[in-house]
Amino acid sequence: MIAGHDKAVEQFRKAWDSRVLHHAWLLAGPRGVGKAHFARAASVRLLSDAAGPRSGEPGLGTPGDHPMARLIAAGSHPDMRWLQRLENEKSGNLARNITVDQVRALGTFIGLTPSLSDWRVVVIDSVDDMERSAANALLKMLEEPPPNCIFLLISHAPGRLVPTIRSRCRRLEFHALGDDAMASVLEQQLPETSAADRVKLIPLAGGSVGRALAFDSLDLAPLEESALQILRSGDPDNSRRSALASQLARKTAADRYSAFLDLLPSLVAQEARQLAQPRQERALEAYERVRELTALAPRLSLDPAATMFQLGGYLASVAAAPSLKGG
Repeated sequence: MIAGHDKAVEQFRKAWDSRVLHHAWLLAGPRGVGKAHFARAASVRLLSDAAGPRSGEPGLGTPGDHPMARLIAAGSHPDMRWLQRLENEKSGNLARNITVDQVRALGTFIGLTPSLSDWRVVVIDSVDDMERSAANALLKMLEEPPPNCIFLLISHAPGRLVPTIRSRCRRLEFHALGDDAMASVLEQQLPETSAADRVKLIPLAGGSVGRALAFDSLDLAPLEESALQILRSGDPDNSRRSALASQLARKTAADRYSAFLDLLPSLVAQEARQLAQPRQERALEAYERVRELTALAPRLSLDPAATMFQLGGYLASVAAAPSLKGG
């Protein structure tokens, strides 16, 4: 089931059923709202229908025991490629970019005759992560697409893509999920979490299932409590922000740090809505600064400890109203 994205499902399904199918689809929208889930479901449906037997399920549903579905689930379907950043064997961390060599390898793949049907699928998750040379290599493929090959390009920030790539794609919009859709998906994804705890995740997640799952799995609740304490009571001796920075600066905390950066703007926004003036005005100013820094820090590989200390200063300003200029 793909919750909350009925329009995107309908548009793709209608195009597939008619076989008047654009060769490249840009799946555009916020991180964590279900674009990768959609890409996988669309890939399974397309390759299963093409090989037979055709699925009779609504939307992009395909029986889990379909032979093509099993191959894709195992990562062994010969007519499908899923490109994403590779893991560094030494550090275990993901590479910063999808490389040009990864994209060039697609040239061999799309040059071969499909094995199990007349169709092939390429998913790039996400196209935002490609280095410049990789984007140029992909553009050449999109300019001269092979027959019966569908590209599904996942993008969290389509405005930053090379314009010529955007112009060669049909765009499907994905928006933040509503509370009902979030509740439905979280019930499936977190069956062992209590209903009350799932409800608590929804306002913090900002319509992003990915963010909600990260919050649940990475033990972000203590970090949230620390941030709220700074927001509400300030940090006159810097001890609270120092403690927060110390927790998230460790190498083993990389996933928690990334998830907390993603969570923090919505946490500040949620708090701002509950405040009266003049604290609300300070909270809104802090929100803009927090949103800017949490977006820049991963892209510029800023030092986590320094980043968290500066963010703590923005949070503390809501309670104490110091100047934000000095961080």
